Amino acid sequence: MSDRIKAPRGTFDVLPDQAQARAEIEASAKAVLERAGYQRIETPTFEETALFARGVGASTDVVQKEMYTFNEEGGESFTLRPEGTAPVCRAYLEHGMHKLPQPVRLWYLSTFFRRERPQHGRYRQFWQVGAEAIGSDDPAVDAESILLLAEILEAARTRELRLRISSLGTPDTRASYRAELQRYLRAHEGRLSQEVRDRIDLNPLRAFDADHPGTREVMRGAPLLLDRLRPEDREHFDTVLALLEGAGLAYEVDPALVRGLDYYTRTVFEFTSDALGAQSGVGGGGRYDGLMEQIGGAATPGMGWASGIERILLASPERAAAAPPLDLFVAYASPALKEQAFRLAADARRAGHAARVELGGRSLKGQLKQADRAGARFVAILGDEGTALKDMESGEQRDVETNTVMHHIRR
Repeated sequence: MSDRIKAPRGTFDVLPDQAQARAEIEASAKAVLERAGYQRIETPTFEETALFARGVGASTDVVQKEMYTFNEEGGESFTLRPEGTAPVCRAYLEHGMHKLPQPVRLWYLSTFFRRERPQHGRYRQFWQVGAEAIGSDDPAVDAESILLLAEILEAARTRELRLRISSLGTPDTRASYRAELQRYLRAHEGRLSQEVRDRIDLNPLRAFDADHPGTREVMRGAPLLLDRLRPEDREHFDTVLALLEGAGLAYEVDPALVRGLDYYTRTVFEFTSDALGAQSGVGGGGRYDGLMEQIGGAATPGMGWASGIERILLASPERAAAAPPLDLFVAYASPALKEQAFRLAADARRAGHAARVELGGRSLKGQLKQADRAGARFVAILGDEGTALKDMESGEQRDVETNTVMHHIRR
């Protein structure tokens, strides 16, 4: 029918043959992160809008253009979460996690929402795995966090992977640099794109991300924040790099690396895959030592990252969908035996076996074909004169007592 309803533009269905690849990434992330002491957390799908306006930054593209916000009667404003760090920090404060041994290590795998132009691998609703270590400003926290994401991406066999890393220093250093960069951009305003000119006052650092040829030429001569770091920030960054080198993780220092959220301080990083072309980002993050104060808490350092599941899958080899193992298929010769067959399959599942019973109204011949297609290891065939058990690997079939089927398949 021409009026058939479809999924909204910018969203997607995860079909059964795609779910296995996602499950593998989730299992790998869980194993990697929980070995390092991270515990899973999940926050609400929507939060108070003020959390993102204050935490992410009013000048960011996320807050200005990309959030799905709705207003309730009584003046309350809520937003579908566009990112995971601010909600996790809110939960840290709300539940008194500062009383726990620091740093508190948390990870999540959730859906997020951004109102942006859908592209291949970038959607309005998307999945991310993320990790946050809150409560320590030790540079080893930064290095460990980066290594954990590298391990997850390597386990997913992400192709042509590169790590770009830089430092944004402290907010004061960044503010001084921001004013210097604004003066530089205004001095070359005529060569900049209109979009960059419009954002000189609001968010000048985004000029480093511009694709406009004139802007890119101007930015090649722009002052760099990495050259303006205070000695203590430089020492922090050098320690992070030394720890990464000691762990054998290659990196590229990129002074022009800019993250799109205002809460970042000191270390920032991004993993990219050259296999993805221009839109090469796979995951990244950084330190956010001032975020807790911005959302109403005490000064608390933090470090974290997020990586898009769809981006990881795009940058990784396709996985063949493997059918889940099936220990037992229960077939029956006549409708009168359906109840008994149903009970046998239920008992087998309670005993820990993967078991199915015929539910499609097929003939016995059709049931046996279906069991073969499903990859069943054994088929129990309930007939009027008793039960037969067929070994689908050897082809051997023998008569057994119905109540001994599970004993035989265990052997």
